[in-house]
Amino acid sequence: MESKWMLYTKRAEFEKISARFNISPVLARIIINRDIKEEDFSIFLQNDLKLMHNAGGLTGIEKAYEIIMEEIESGRKIRVVGDYDIDGVCSSYILVKALKYFGANVDVKIPDRIKDGYGINDNIINDAANDGVSMIITCDNGIAAHSQMELAKRLGIKVIITDHHEVYQEDGKDLLPVANVVINPKRSDCDYPFKSICGGLVAYKLMEYIYERLYSKKIYDDEKLTDLLEVAAIATIGDVMPLVDENRILVKNGLKSLMHTKNLGLQALIKVTGMEGKKLTAYSIGFVLGPCLNAGGRLENALIALNMFMAESEEEAMEYASHLKELNDERKDLTLKNVKRAIEIAENEYSDNDILVIYLDDCHESIAGIIAGRVREAVGKPTIILTEAFGEEGMIKGSGRSIESYNMFEALYEVKDIFVKFGGHHMAAGMSLKKERLDKFRERLNENSKLCAEDFVQKIWIDIALPFSYLSLDFVRELDKLEPFGNKNEKPKFARKDIKIISKTILGKNKNVVKMVLEDVDKTAVEAIYFGDGEEFFKSIQDKKTIDIIYYPDINEYGGRESLQIVISNYR
Repeated sequence: MESKWMLYTKRAEFEKISARFNISPVLARIIINRDIKEEDFSIFLQNDLKLMHNAGGLTGIEKAYEIIMEEIESGRKIRVVGDYDIDGVCSSYILVKALKYFGANVDVKIPDRIKDGYGINDNIINDAANDGVSMIITCDNGIAAHSQMELAKRLGIKVIITDHHEVYQEDGKDLLPVANVVINPKRSDCDYPFKSICGGLVAYKLMEYIYERLYSKKIYDDEKLTDLLEVAAIATIGDVMPLVDENRILVKNGLKSLMHTKNLGLQALIKVTGMEGKKLTAYSIGFVLGPCLNAGGRLENALIALNMFMAESEEEAMEYASHLKELNDERKDLTLKNVKRAIEIAENEYSDNDILVIYLDDCHESIAGIIAGRVREAVGKPTIILTEAFGEEGMIKGSGRSIESYNMFEALYEVKDIFVKFGGHHMAAGMSLKKERLDKFRERLNENSKLCAEDFVQKIWIDIALPFSYLSLDFVRELDKLEPFGNKNEKPKFARKDIKIISKTILGKNKNVVKMVLEDVDKTAVEAIYFGDGEEFFKSIQDKKTIDIIYYPDINEYGGRESLQIVISNYR
């Protein structure tokens, strides 16, 4: 994909901020580049759990406490209804473990991705009634379950909804389901100061509120419940929440606690994924542990991950963790095969299309979104992957991933008559339609495209054009204060022009590592490493005396010795 390098030029009194917060001016500039206001630097830089917002600010939480305690004291049956993705599984675990700790008679139901689809449905409500359930607590779903809440009410089942998804509105007013309580920070009448929390953190806040009412102390200080913080942090990273405000504090502390977790399931998962003894970062969750937790819900059943969290012996935990690792390996193989196939179809059949609509006949529908994302990254176009809908004759289902300049939800809304069902937002969407309408769908999306050549140019934002002479081991360690990296807090990007290549060599069995010594314009030399196609790198720079690079400084540890190096992410 063609790219355009852009340099941030945001202004602030960096020297003054540097002195006030005891950080370097460079670090101050990077934080300002993240749109963090000076008055919010404390919450950005600190990791004190006491700085997290008061759970009492969530509308409905007091009423939920009263209803839940009444159910617990009477011994009536409570059922948690979650979702099959990482956030849904994590929030289910948080609720079930804490409620059991409080003495509740509680069990859990997680819908099957293929058979049930997303969220609570009529069958789940009817099953609850047949099982003598007195109250349902949803997590990471329920805000759009209007008919299901009507059914629950008719059957005499109380419902507390905990969710974080957008609230539907009608004539400018929230259209809330008729549950007994709806806890969602995105309610227009909710004064909770930070709206961008995941379902896992909403569930955690409810349990935190009950715990503090019962015991007059903080839930994270209870040794028996320390894993709840870790699991809420995993959910926050896994659901790609912005790592700002209290999400940063949660994730910082959750990752620190996770390094010494007492949860047998997490211990086992860390072990089987080869992460034991290593520093756990947001990357570790997003790209190693998290995909395993998601794999159960994608290829079999999300209860595998939930059972792993709840395992009471090392053997049981290892059995579930190993199975999740195997499922994720299978998912990776399926993804790789289908991504390659989809890219070939895109290049050979639809190269003239602005929006790619690709049908893969034997692709597992649960990985369509992952494939769409990978194709979008490779080709640089909005991509929708469609496949057979399990158990629905003549129907196809799909997931789409977009680029910044194309609002996929609005584009789908323009052709909504095509679908049986659709939903999503700017960057991602899901849909189901009759197979016979596939060609018409592709045709109409491209007719309505409105995209131009500039829209397909990726903008790469550079924090600072930082000379090599500024780099040091201490500076690299200071950059650690910016972690955890993720949504709304990307890893910093530094750049230099006209860098001389002193030496270079290709390493690795697949020739996918290039080691170099580079020299800046002031003659400062530094070791560098590039992970990518080594032969392509050599070919593209063979006659060039200098290159431009985007990089990040790193510490190379070898034989007990630390040395400075830079990791190159882009070059031209």
